[in-house]
Amino acid sequence: MHPELFSIGDFTIHTYGFMIMVGASLAFFYMSYAAKKDLGIEREKIQNLAVLVIISAFVGGKLFFYLENPSYYFDSFANLKKNFRTGFVFYGSLLFVIPVAVWYFKKEKWPVWAMLDRLAITACILHGIGRLGCFFAGCCYGIESDLPWAVTFSNTTSQAPLHTGLHPTQLYSSTLIFSILALLLMLKRHNRFEGQLFFIYIILYAAGRSLIEVFRGDEARGFIVEDVLSHSQFISIIVISVATLAYFKFKKGADFKKQA
Repeated sequence: MHPELFSIGDFTIHTYGFMIMVGASLAFFYMSYAAKKDLGIEREKIQNLAVLVIISAFVGGKLFFYLENPSYYFDSFANLKKNFRTGFVFYGSLLFVIPVAVWYFKKEKWPVWAMLDRLAITACILHGIGRLGCFFAGCCYGIESDLPWAVTFSNTTSQAPLHTGLHPTQLYSSTLIFSILALLLMLKRHNRFEGQLFFIYIILYAAGRSLIEVFRGDEARGFIVEDVLSHSQFISIIVISVATLAYFKFKKGADFKKQA
């Protein structure tokens, strides 16, 4: 679509990076507001958390991207360097961010599960807007389609195949994530137990991501079983299983406390 927002001389603002910046800013605003309003946590502490989240998200997303084709990247430093600024795997970022965030919550003596609930909403804000950036950049594109809503990329700097109707999987992802965001914000008013929003976010995103993977056409993401089970689908199965068990365990504990 429009990979480059605008250029001034040799300086170019890429649309993907701009959308990430917008998403990160809105996510930080929400977390700062919610943490202060709900839990009395000062904005300065959230700033430190944001730095840790950004670093861990970058490292995890980049590492999982390299692991999709380890022989290509780890056998050549030039390939590592060439792809250092592009290519991230969301699950890698998520799986690195969670333990780092939990460590920081415990260090600051914050309620871990209450903060994870708010982190889930924050992640939806950033990720949903980030996926719109993917759409403009042409990455994470879909397989060929002749459906009325298929999109055609024509910009030569786009990462998607040009002049071919494709499933707009980036928009599918954004729709999924913003739908989860709306649900979480509604449920937040009637949260039955701390951690509920976090588990719902994990389960719904993993399930939706598995379905969207069927329409993905960028084979660089790799497969566990060729053309049958992608890396992301494999991770989704594990995530759904663990999060579902944890959800019902926490729910049972919350119900028991109410009855006691």
